[in-house]
Amino acid sequence: MNKFSEQNNILNTLNSYKLENGLRIIHRQFPSEISYCGLVINTGTRDEYPSEYGMAHFVEHMLFKGTKNRRAHHIMNRMENVGGDLNAYTTKEETFIYATFLQEHFPRAMELLSDIIFNSEFSENQISKEREVILDEINSYDDSPAELIFDDFENLMFEGHEIGHYILGYQETLNSFKSDNILNFVNRQYKMENMVLFSFGKTPFEKVIKQAEKHFAFKKNVFGALNTEVKKRLSPGYLKPISRVIQKNTTQSHVVLGWKTMNMYNPDKYVLYLLNSVLGGGSMNSRLNSSLREKHGLVYNVESNHTLYTDTGFLSIYYACDPKNREKCRKLINKEIKRLMTKELTPMQLTVAKRQLMGQMGISAENNESNSLVMAKSFLHFNQSSSLDIIFSKINNVTSAQILEMANEIFNTGEFELVYI
Repeated sequence: MNKFSEQNNILNTLNSYKLENGLRIIHRQFPSEISYCGLVINTGTRDEYPSEYGMAHFVEHMLFKGTKNRRAHHIMNRMENVGGDLNAYTTKEETFIYATFLQEHFPRAMELLSDIIFNSEFSENQISKEREVILDEINSYDDSPAELIFDDFENLMFEGHEIGHYILGYQETLNSFKSDNILNFVNRQYKMENMVLFSFGKTPFEKVIKQAEKHFAFKKNVFGALNTEVKKRLSPGYLKPISRVIQKNTTQSHVVLGWKTMNMYNPDKYVLYLLNSVLGGGSMNSRLNSSLREKHGLVYNVESNHTLYTDTGFLSIYYACDPKNREKCRKLINKEIKRLMTKELTPMQLTVAKRQLMGQMGISAENNESNSLVMAKSFLHFNQSSSLDIIFSKINNVTSAQILEMANEIFNTGEFELVYI
């Protein structure tokens, strides 16, 4: 048995359960004094109507700002006073709220999560304060072109679609948010069947269920409203390639290129993972980094990434360079793409690519916080969580011919381009 199999035998002590109100529970037994538990809600930025842009993220913030039982500082101190942490974040399709703590404080964490989910008050006073915090967050984000360009690119690719707007929202919509607006959004989206309660650590599963029954089983919806339906997601369908240049006060040109790919349920995603890894994903020896940085010295950073949603996805390439070198970088990128489209990886190249990707995944699996969040997201969308051995098996089954075929499918569809100059 190899070391990954030994680790997976421990990690794969998975248990699941479903409460009568529809809340699903996933628990992974793990021999560590540090535990994690939280809620992932199948609600994100794409579940907002235009008048609500920024609402999912705003609600995430407001859950920490006071309940019927606690003021904001009581919420934060509840876990921090025992050395723990309470955290949250919002994506285009999910909202995560979770705690990190010593295993003995599991009941404390569960009670707190229940309180902020079921009893948050969303007072007008706290809404006004948090609005200013988020507007400042937006302004600070605008000062980071290397980060902002990814959101701008996604807005370009999905322009006019529910995915194509900022997670943080816009000043005009944020200024319109009132307590009633927030309550309407939460009543519509925060239903028990739309959530997963996740736990990762030493706590016995029987205790997880007991605490879940105590703190989460008594309501079907967060605020008791039964007559509102969750917003239906609309598939983006055909995406028309477009290029756009934006004038920015930057010393470098920042560029993102992108192509539509597949959704997260597509079994060919493992081919995409390998293609991306070879091209420019996460390593100094990727083809793009070897060419643009190591061989030609034109960039400090060049990378490729894949983003997969429930009904769509894309592959992107980012680089930043001196404006005079932008087109030269572009030609070198096109050269590497052409090479992937015309020449299969040799057996040795394929073996090295697989070993590298699996090694990166194995090292990443040492981060238990990340493990708990990945497990929760997987269970939310797939009702299961795959072990490293299963994922590695799927990667090992990928052939060079499949990578060549996928390169042609992706890069022949027409590209999107966003440039900051």
